[in-house]
Amino acid sequence: MAHGKETPRQKMIGMMYLVLMAMLALNVSKDVLNAFVLVDEGLTNTTGNFAKKNNVYYQEFDRAAAENPVKAGPWQAKALEVKRRADELHQYLQDLKYKIIIKSEGEDTHAIHEGDIIGGLILGKDNTTLAAEIMIGADGGGRANDLKMAIGGFREHLISLISEENETIRASIESNLATEERIVLSHGKEEMQSWEISHFDQMPLIAVITLLSKMQNDVRNSESETLNYLYGQIDAGSFKFNLIEPVIIPKSNHVIRGNDFEASVFMAAFDTTQEPIVYIGAYDSIVSDDGMVEYKMRGILGTDFDTIPVTGGKGVYKIRGSSLGEMKWGGIIALKRMDGSYTNKPFSSSYTVAPPALVVSPTEMNVFYNGIDNPVEISVPGYPANAIRPSINNGVMRGSGTRWTVSPNRLGTAKVSVSVMIDGVSRSMGTKDFRVERVPPPLPTLAGKKGGTLRRSAVLAELGLKAEMPEWFKFGGVSYTITSFEFEALVQGFTKRVQNQGANFSPEIRQVLREQIRSNSGVYFNEIKAVGPDGSVVTLPTLGIRVQ
Repeated sequence: MAHGKETPRQKMIGMMYLVLMAMLALNVSKDVLNAFVLVDEGLTNTTGNFAKKNNVYYQEFDRAAAENPVKAGPWQAKALEVKRRADELHQYLQDLKYKIIIKSEGEDTHAIHEGDIIGGLILGKDNTTLAAEIMIGADGGGRANDLKMAIGGFREHLISLISEENETIRASIESNLATEERIVLSHGKEEMQSWEISHFDQMPLIAVITLLSKMQNDVRNSESETLNYLYGQIDAGSFKFNLIEPVIIPKSNHVIRGNDFEASVFMAAFDTTQEPIVYIGAYDSIVSDDGMVEYKMRGILGTDFDTIPVTGGKGVYKIRGSSLGEMKWGGIIALKRMDGSYTNKPFSSSYTVAPPALVVSPTEMNVFYNGIDNPVEISVPGYPANAIRPSINNGVMRGSGTRWTVSPNRLGTAKVSVSVMIDGVSRSMGTKDFRVERVPPPLPTLAGKKGGTLRRSAVLAELGLKAEMPEWFKFGGVSYTITSFEFEALVQGFTKRVQNQGANFSPEIRQVLREQIRSNSGVYFNEIKAVGPDGSVVTLPTLGIRVQ
């Protein structure tokens, strides 16, 4: 049974089972066999209690999925699959008990009554061969092997549903449903014994029935632990709040005349699977008899106030900025409760409509790199893209509309000036200064690695070194070419250095790597020279690799 999950009664039953098994080894009288009947009854009752507990879980899954199918539906489906597998395995164990008892007592036995097993009415409790014939078989092809596979499959399915972080639950299921070989004492010596032999060979019939009942108990217990975990995952990524407040996030608080104002309106701690209703317009505050304040929109929907589109729990408010100055707006957010009623929260905000201003936005970084094309986007709110006329005092600009490339020709600074051409008249919109820096040096790599350990086969599969740009450098098409490097390795106790021209390994280096480098030896590539896109030569850092 699950560690940390057992009641005192369960622990007592488990201890009794172990004691009785030990007493059997001492050939104690039939009173011990009758004691197994009591243990079996206790296990059966406990298993029934687990089944009732699990049914409550399934009812909770049904309720949660009905209220929120998007969030709870996938977890309900996993729970139902657990139920199907657990029921199948439980019934398979029950069928094995029926088969063993009928084989011993006959079809008309009183030990099976309306599906229940009455252990006290089993006459052949002490039979130590019959159960083994069914479970192990003369040639080892009995039912125990199939049972072992069924338990193992059930165990692996449950563990696959539980994250690795939940070590306690995974370990409990592993223990409950273990089917590994184990060490036993045989004639005073320790020996490995298969799961099938250790559980069913030369065991009294009543002990096997009790053992199968214990397995049923372990199945229901493991089912219960898994259901508890799965149910907890429905709200695992959610937060519990006792206060709901509206949040308005404008794309900008300043709007140029002729352009749009756009803002995101949503409830803090919102549920993206339950979308609120966002009303825009004037509202009234109403104090109820119990002192609570309620909010209600003023007027008629569609005439005095309106709603806005809601996607992913966020309402998007958009309106054309036609007049200059501060514009106030607000409304009510209505969020549906689990009982179907709504809670209303008011909100208010403002934005400013301003005259046109210059906006120059570099699309990659706030810097230009010398010797390459730097993409930028240039826009002037309130004016069409085809009216923009940019220029630069350090290099060349190419492009049209809002998309341009800047190619500086020297380090230092560059000043971008922008004007717009309207009705044949050029109007200056301002300037913006940028830094002009060198393209950052690359990093040397071998087989895609910047250091660490590589297999000898992986090293020999490479033609040579490569120079890769840093991950943070997002410009495409920028590359360095390695022109030379020094290869260094410890060969037979001496440091061997080989000068190499180009990026590819020379035949001498390949021979050293193939024939003279021992496992776990380090090789180093020093004085790596590379030429950049602007023609400048840089020295790259040493690359160290441990060859396995």
